[in-house]
Amino acid sequence: MKTVNEMKKKVLVGMSGGVDSTVTAKLLLDAGYEVEGVYMKLHEKPGYHEENFRRVLHVAAYLGIEAKMLDLSKDFEEAVYKPFVESYRQGLTPNPCAKCNRQIKFGKMIEYADEIGADYLATGHYVRHDGTYILEALDETKDQSYFLFDIDKKIIPRLLFPLGEWRKEDVKAYAAKIEALESFATQKESSEICFVETTYIDVLKKHIPVDMPGEVLDTEGNVIGHHKGFMHYTIGKRRGFFVKGAHEPHYVKEILPETNQIVVTPHSALEVRQIEIEGVNLMDGRREFACDVKVRYRTKRVPCHVEVKEDGKALVKLSEPVFGVASGQAAVFYEDDRLLGGGWITTAE
Repeated sequence: MKTVNEMKKKVLVGMSGGVDSTVTAKLLLDAGYEVEGVYMKLHEKPGYHEENFRRVLHVAAYLGIEAKMLDLSKDFEEAVYKPFVESYRQGLTPNPCAKCNRQIKFGKMIEYADEIGADYLATGHYVRHDGTYILEALDETKDQSYFLFDIDKKIIPRLLFPLGEWRKEDVKAYAAKIEALESFATQKESSEICFVETTYIDVLKKHIPVDMPGEVLDTEGNVIGHHKGFMHYTIGKRRGFFVKGAHEPHYVKEILPETNQIVVTPHSALEVRQIEIEGVNLMDGRREFACDVKVRYRTKRVPCHVEVKEDGKALVKLSEPVFGVASGQAAVFYEDDRLLGGGWITTAE
């Protein structure tokens, strides 16, 4: 990371109380930036924010910087939490982290950066950028570019990602060498979805009935078993339901929320070769192109052809099949190490 050679620039650092954002703030301060930290309160989990913000204040005191708590819980509830619950009610599989990045972390937080006169916004994400495109991180095992496909491309030049060139083990080793930060190197990593402590079902139970026994169907519409409630299942799941006389594993292929039924098939029938998406967000103006696509965070890339339509939707034709594609998840496009953008999956066949 380059040091600041011009008039000292101010950077707002999103700080969570974890090792990644802690090291991010330290690196930027050492590089010559004027650093201010902000902790985002996104939900009301008891004791969660008090402990995290205490850690943020500990880092701020050590670095000699200011750090504040920004209460975005109402915005988060409307933009992320409620849509998360409603998606499962509709039989979809949501991606709340990508929603949060668009609306909150790189939406409301950039607004706050403007309020305090910060030139840049920095986070502990494992990604890079070249001013136009988000780029994959050097550490492929920690790369978080998938979750940034929907951010506003106009803000990319104002973003700083110091950890994009680092490996996770090196970040921990760096923190471990600093006495005041040593405890951050060994703390447990936070869960992928910040408001889910155990499983998503426990979150849903607070708002809607989820235990509703229903029928399991085959692709012909025949009743072949039973399940414990459609919200317990996502596309591709193979456990938690009963199929009469099954001699091979069955997987969830379709969820029918209106009738509280799920459709299951052998694995081969989960094969998908074409996807339709909506809410397309691209970092450049191309309308038809070849690239690679990821249909879930932990899946491999697959070559595809993308045709963007005028209504913000797109047709994605895959050059090889993928399995277990779920409506509500993101299809994210790459070209080499560049994130091109993506959209929200509506149908797959």
